[in-house]
Amino acid sequence: MTTALLALPLLVSAQGFNSFGQNKPNYEKFEYDVYQSPHFELYTYIDNEEWLKNFLSDSEEWYRVHQLVLRDTIAFKNPMIIYANHADFQQTNAISGMIGEGTGGVTEAFKNRVVLPVAQTNAQTHHVLGHELVHAFQYDMVIRGDSTSLRDLQKLPLWMVEGLAEYLSIGSVDPFTAMWMRDAVLNDDIPSLKDLSGGKYFPYRYGQAFWSFVTGLQGDEIINPYFRATAKWGIERATELVLGYKFKDFSDLWEDALRKTYGAQIGDAKVDRFVGKELVGPDNNGGRINISPEISPDGKYMIYLSEQDLFNIDLFLADARTGKKIRKIKSSTLGSHIDALSYIENSGTWSPDSKKFAYTATSKGQNIIIIADVEKGKAEREIRPVEVPAFSFPAWSPDGKSIVVSGLVQGQTDLYSIDVRSGRVTQLTNDVYSEIHPSWSADGKTIYFSTDARGLQLKERPHGALRFNLAALDVESRESREINVFPGADNLNPVEGADGMLYFLSNRDGFRNIYRYDLTQDSVARMTDLLTGVSGITTYAPAMSIDRRNNRLLYTYFNQKGYKIFGTPIDRMTAVAVSKDSVDLTPATLPRLNRRANLVVDELLTNMDKESVISSDEITRQPYKPKFKLDYASGGAGGGVGTSQVFGTTSGLAGGVQLLFSDILGNNQLFTGLSMNGEITDFGGSVAWVNRKTKVNYGFSLSRIPYRNFGLMEPFLDSIQVSEDDYAELINAPYLIQRLYQNQVGGFASLAFNTNLRLEGSLSFSLYNNRVDQYARYYNPITGYPIQANVQPERRRDLESESFNLINGGVALVGDNSNFGLTAPIRGHRYRLGADQYLGEFNFTAVNADYRRYIWFGKGALAFRGLHYGRYGSQGNDLFPLYVGSPWYMRGLNANDAVNTLEGAGRSLDELIGSKLIVGNVELRIPFTGPEQIALIKSKFLFSDLNFFVDGGMAFSDIGQFNGPTYTLDENGEILINPNTGEPFLVSPGVKPIFTAGVSTRINVFGQLVVEPYFARPLLKGASWSFGLNLLPGW
Repeated sequence: MTTALLALPLLVSAQGFNSFGQNKPNYEKFEYDVYQSPHFELYTYIDNEEWLKNFLSDSEEWYRVHQLVLRDTIAFKNPMIIYANHADFQQTNAISGMIGEGTGGVTEAFKNRVVLPVAQTNAQTHHVLGHELVHAFQYDMVIRGDSTSLRDLQKLPLWMVEGLAEYLSIGSVDPFTAMWMRDAVLNDDIPSLKDLSGGKYFPYRYGQAFWSFVTGLQGDEIINPYFRATAKWGIERATELVLGYKFKDFSDLWEDALRKTYGAQIGDAKVDRFVGKELVGPDNNGGRINISPEISPDGKYMIYLSEQDLFNIDLFLADARTGKKIRKIKSSTLGSHIDALSYIENSGTWSPDSKKFAYTATSKGQNIIIIADVEKGKAEREIRPVEVPAFSFPAWSPDGKSIVVSGLVQGQTDLYSIDVRSGRVTQLTNDVYSEIHPSWSADGKTIYFSTDARGLQLKERPHGALRFNLAALDVESRESREINVFPGADNLNPVEGADGMLYFLSNRDGFRNIYRYDLTQDSVARMTDLLTGVSGITTYAPAMSIDRRNNRLLYTYFNQKGYKIFGTPIDRMTAVAVSKDSVDLTPATLPRLNRRANLVVDELLTNMDKESVISSDEITRQPYKPKFKLDYASGGAGGGVGTSQVFGTTSGLAGGVQLLFSDILGNNQLFTGLSMNGEITDFGGSVAWVNRKTKVNYGFSLSRIPYRNFGLMEPFLDSIQVSEDDYAELINAPYLIQRLYQNQVGGFASLAFNTNLRLEGSLSFSLYNNRVDQYARYYNPITGYPIQANVQPERRRDLESESFNLINGGVALVGDNSNFGLTAPIRGHRYRLGADQYLGEFNFTAVNADYRRYIWFGKGALAFRGLHYGRYGSQGNDLFPLYVGSPWYMRGLNANDAVNTLEGAGRSLDELIGSKLIVGNVELRIPFTGPEQIALIKSKFLFSDLNFFVDGGMAFSDIGQFNGPTYTLDENGEILINPNTGEPFLVSPGVKPIFTAGVSTRINVFGQLVVEPYFARPLLKGASWSFGLNLLPGW
């Protein structure tokens, strides 16, 4: 009886060995202080009090700006958590999910927490802060609104939410977003408002342009009522009620505004005014994103970043003159200790002899420099400068001895020199200004860079942005001087050419082009005249490099929402002289149709920094308090009374509730769940507490889980009392409900070594008890019709087994660097090596070894799996056996057909049953319907894979079965023969693998469920095809 009772809970726990997933490691244990200002509570560990007070002062100024425009007041001190750099931010526990390389900040709804890192520049930190605080106001307006709640957030389109955050933190003059809009007009790809919700168009850029368009019609005062109405009724009805337009008419007006605004700038041009030759693009050696080209000093090669295999950004080596790809330098899927390749605003750098290439990656919570041998295409060594945990824009010195980086330390960005041989760090600048994009002069005496010093010194924010100018650092004296060109514009990415002149990128006329500065003549010339622009993924991403030996230039060109790499000899570029003081950002103005509209946002942004909103006395330092409280509650409950002819009058309860509590940093979480399904005896619940503060995440749990089994009994003649003196004879066909209660207390721990590898451990004590109730079902002995009778169930203590306990301790090593496709992993690997020891009522060891490999080849993937799960020990065979014919392991051996199929081939069902399994699978996975970049058939809604597979497996209970079958022996040691069949009495079959093959399709049902219908056939004589269904993602 005990063995049968354990079948279900052990079956459930056995599925645990399929648990994979990537990690969010805690590399460091942060100790937080709290700084309070009138409207904010800042949690941080950054050791720079002056910088923190300036940050809170900026926060208060943003609060004032957003409050004036949005007309909302947050009724509590809004919590903010700031991290010293992006690698630290990726370890945050305040946000549960993984933090990507391109995520600059997050605002969550439950506690209204604003969570962000210090960015590489003051301008980026200021902008992201303003952007995220808009989200804090948005959540407050909707969740705590008088007629809206949390569920109304889903009515707001993403592009509307993110676009408003961009508009209120950047304004209506933005060369970067204007570049995107010109690209849409130039390529006749203007989306309707309905198209913006389809995922094809970047919500930040188009959303910002949309809000500029809306406010440009009816003024900034329309923002509050239009946003609230959209949360309440949806965008189509809100547009009609608040703006007075039918949604389709308003969408047409939006499209027309884009055409008029940017059509005037483009004119009759059908293509852009390219300079040079396209080397890498979507149809030419590359993918859609091809950025940060770095040409080798000898001019033969270039290395660039690209997503050519659709999943990750990688470094590729190519011929610098033809663009032909030679090899991949680095794959972000490989190298388990590397968490991420830094690519958003970064590039690499060549050694002077063109043999090595250095680039930046993130490993164990900080940036490192990886030096690769270009010829071999492999990493040669790493430099981990602990004094500078975050840095970008590496530049190798002409003498090959050092690499200069733009380093971020305690909120401040400066230039640092890193000795290539020893790793020793030397700080070159030390000020509050952001110094980025360092590059060396040919003689190694000067480092050119971009800085925001002028804007901070003069407290200038032209059109609301802190702009960058050029500067030069004398390496020997450590003194820097400003190169004063295009004041009020962003002047970035300075590189010295073979002619000794300085080439750089500027948006001084609202476009993004290459310019040349003559250091001796103090004059400037425009070298390109592109309609979209020279740009990387962001404004601050490097997008140009020069080969001084051959005087050639490579640049990244933005077109069709993607990035191409062009190359040109500099002497073939047309130099057009321009005044070094000529700045006019009018072409960067986003669509505005009504010149009389009341606009305040641009003015508010321009005047920021003019005076402080608060004094330093209004900022106080407080001790950290966890503020543990409820984050989320869900569930429901119900009860009922019903009457049926079979069961009479019955009552039941169903429902459940789940509660999530956490502290302000997310370091401690408490999960509680209560559920009921049936009667009061079916009550279940669980409580789990998790501590995620340290490198080892650990927790404890307490649970009571009921398992119900149903069984029929033999009918018999019975009688029931129908009156005081009268009884009726009826047929009683009773059934049993057997309840097994698992009462468990346990502990668990997990140590993540990096994002791809972790060690898990668990220990639990379980007490099992059970209850059996017999329920009567009465039928008329003559007609056979059911008879209603109110008879209470009878508890059958005679069928109940004694309570027992079970102790379980387990450990597992889990690796996972896979990329998930439409319905299953399609690149990388997964593995799990684990063992669980059971003690108590049963004593055995469960061992699991599971390895999976996925090889993507451009049109599909080859997937391989090898799996062993087995129970070993004196009682390993005493439990309910495992069935290798389950469709999770092998498809085509459905239980109804397996017996006949196997017997017809001279095999036995016993060969599929045992306490140990060995499984092997090979599968060809072809993305069938879905995004056009990956699937055979384009579909926006139906995501599916087409799969061809071969599955193999075998089950056994004893190692001796590999030597062949064993039979019952008589007292003389002879094999006993069954007189009825003439066959020996079989004790255990021999171990032989069984294979099946077939075809399946996996369908992703709106991201909630994967359904896999399949046709499969055992590779056995006389076997036929059978249909089956799996309801799990692919292994």
